[in-house]
Amino acid sequence: MPTSTNTLSITDALVDFLRESGLEQTVMDRQIEEVWPQVMGETVQKLTRSVEVKDGMLYVRVNSAALKTQLFENRFELVRKLNEAVGAPAIKDCRILG
Repeated sequence: MPTSTNTLSITDALVDFLRESGLEQTVMDRQIEEVWPQVMGETVQKLTRSVEVKDGMLYVRVNSAALKTQLFENRFELVRKLNEAVGAPAIKDCRILG
């Protein structure tokens, strides 16, 4: 059986499919929402009401004014850590809401 030099791995094929179908950003958005507890830790997770990503913008609603201030002041580091956790530039910025 001849082998082809133009073969794709399953991972590459899936990435290509997601990109071509316009679903890549949707998948990355969901990944950010899923890694939030692991990246931020138990204490922050307990004070978080919701985490949502839309069009590359992370929206975080928290129950604590002090946490809101802390997350806002560290938002660029927060974006970096979350993007690093999913291995892609899934979010560009974030809004911290009370």
